[in-house]
Amino acid sequence: MGENTETRPHILIVDDHREIRDAVTRYLEKNGFRASAARDAIEMDARLAAGRFDLIVLDVMMPGEDGLSVCRRLGAQGDTPILMLTALGEETDRIVGLEIGADDYLPKPFNPRELLARIKAILRRRARHEPVAGRLSGQKVRFADWIFDADRRVVTHVETGTEQALTTAEFKLLTIFLERPRFVLSRDQLLDLTSGREAQMFDRTIDNQVSRLRRKIEPDAGRPTIITTVRGGGYSLNTDVVQL
Repeated sequence: MGENTETRPHILIVDDHREIRDAVTRYLEKNGFRASAARDAIEMDARLAAGRFDLIVLDVMMPGEDGLSVCRRLGAQGDTPILMLTALGEETDRIVGLEIGADDYLPKPFNPRELLARIKAILRRRARHEPVAGRLSGQKVRFADWIFDADRRVVTHVETGTEQALTTAEFKLLTIFLERPRFVLSRDQLLDLTSGREAQMFDRTIDNQVSRLRRKIEPDAGRPTIITTVRGGGYSLNTDVVQL
């Protein structure tokens, strides 16, 4: 797989109708995107915890937590753009959806070509102001003996006051761990979350980035206690994270 396909935008389709999920997934993948699907909010949350997505296509009418509630919740948690799917004639749902943070809406039934055009338009708009730090933008948090400053992209040792500047790759990787403390993340998930691309055979990118990050924050990089290796799983931030 070439570099262009590795970095294709990743779209999450959330709809309780299997025919729509399958059809939209196939159409997007035929047109240069990666696509995953979820049948409800519970399945969506699991996919969001395990991977990075560039846009969510979200149906309003779903069993369990409905799309408007999901849109409101996601808008408060992060900055992933949302395209709402509404039933034809449900103008109230469209207005409320836009008011609570949806980027656009499309009434059902819809033409797949129009869906594709709207997705591309949203991604073009969002590309101009995507925050690298995600939910931690503008914040300071403490983990282990360090304070992470998202705005300055540095970590400061609590006792000594020593500062370590982070490269862009280290900053992205540490942000992912801090957003998911004690959550086991596989190498494939970390590569997707930090770079939006798929791992290739013998890809050591994440291992190398973790090693460099450990050299900056671990008391003993040879025996790490903050970012630990999980046998057969990947890596985990083995400490609590406290917002300051």
